[in-house]
Amino acid sequence: MKSRTRNDYLRRIDRVVALLQQAVANDAELPGLAELGQAAQLSPFHFHRVYRALTGETIGRTVARLRLLRALQLLSDPARAVTDAALAVGYETPQAFARAFRQALDASPSELRAQPARLAGELARLSRAPVDEAVPTSPLQVEVLSLEPFSLVATRNTGDFADLAVAYEALFGWAAEHGLIEHIAGIYGVPQQDPRDTPPAECEFDCALAFSAEAVAGDGTVPLTLGGGLWARLRHVGPYAGLEPATDALLTEWLPHSGYALRDEPLFHHYLDDPEQTPEAVLRTDVYLPVTALP
Repeated sequence: MKSRTRNDYLRRIDRVVALLQQAVANDAELPGLAELGQAAQLSPFHFHRVYRALTGETIGRTVARLRLLRALQLLSDPARAVTDAALAVGYETPQAFARAFRQALDASPSELRAQPARLAGELARLSRAPVDEAVPTSPLQVEVLSLEPFSLVATRNTGDFADLAVAYEALFGWAAEHGLIEHIAGIYGVPQQDPRDTPPAECEFDCALAFSAEAVAGDGTVPLTLGGGLWARLRHVGPYAGLEPATDALLTEWLPHSGYALRDEPLFHHYLDDPEQTPEAVLRTDVYLPVTALP
């Protein structure tokens, strides 16, 4: 069953790549997120993360790679003009095509066409998605547990994830104003997107605090409920920058062989240490991934 599960995820991603490849080959409009997610049978909460984890690249990089691959295939025909190849893969001018080509392959289209062996090698390389070496390869210690729903007070930050400290400071300030500092029972975060795939200005992140006493949201804060159902928990130790690679590892190394599937809601983080008091190297964060047992 576990092997079939992994193969199922890979087939879903293959369907996405096939849609993108078809659009590039026909110089057609690229399919939207809804169509790609439907092809992969994944919700918007998880599509980008699962796709990147299993391919090692973002959708944007896949499209750029497939355009270059298609261009190389066209350039393999000596009768095909460089201008025709550029227009056929979506570049408005041969100059834009040449710049992208040189940036990616360190050669002009004409130079690469004159080197058949190198052209063949680049065709083979671009036909495969890259391996993301940032994903941890050590065995993962993952625990699946049932969580009762629990209440928090949250504020949504829209903008660069690098600026989240300011949002959390404001949330702690709200707690202080309401006499709740001594009752903070947990620090949580809910990334609504993968920041590697989303422009910084559009990144949304829910900063949240749990309290051991009654806390009524207001004055710029909102109530938030987390938990409920089954969750896969992975503890990450180290800088917060390592949380996305750790999540990639959950999706690629653990989930396909686990006997579980993703549920349609966002993952969340539980920050166990105060970053102002704890060195980055030993910061502990639990990553919670929503799952359901397969039949």
